Amino acid sequence: MNLAPMLGDYTLPRVTRLETLEQRRLVELDIPGRAGNLFQDLGRGPARLVVEGSVFGDEPGSAFLSSARERYLAGEPLTFVSDIATGTALQYVMIERLHVQAAASAADQVDYTLWLVECPPPPPPSDLLGGIDDGLLDAAAGMLDSALGALDSLAALGSLPELSDPTAGLSDMLGDAGDALGALGSAGGALGDLLGG
Repeated sequence: MNLAPMLGDYTLPRVTRLETLEQRRLVELDIPGRAGNLFQDLGRGPARLVVEGSVFGDEPGSAFLSSARERYLAGEPLTFVSDIATGTALQYVMIERLHVQAAASAADQVDYTLWLVECPPPPPPSDLLGGIDDGLLDAAAGMLDSALGALDSLAALGSLPELSDPTAGLSDMLGDAGDALGALGSAGGALGDLLGG
């Protein structure tokens, strides 16, 4: 098995251990009176990888550290290619944790550990107006121009009558109708007296 994984366009140097962890997210549901529990499957969680390796020499060690830190600080999804990830849907990872260690017993050796987590890039933003026919937009703009032209034509005709409170005339009519109903009520009372007697 080839233990030279590619992280983006960078080949991780001298990998000594590569480990993957895939885990299904399950919710355990307690059922009273039942032997055992039920589990609800929430799907597969993100895959995680641990990559360990060593770099020898001051210059290669410094080059590795600057390259690894640059990718870690960017915090962006990177492509990942490795034999151990074959058969998984793993394509993009993000560096979750970076651990670098140097020991006095081996002054020219730098040991590193990378914790990678599956992190596909977000989908591109959807084009909200992408499905609208351009002809419809042009027609709507034409209608708006026509409406604005009609308003300009009305303004050119001169001053329009004052359209204030249209209910003022109605209140006078309602007062007259109330007087007529009162007279009708008294006439009805007189008619009742006449027929009753």
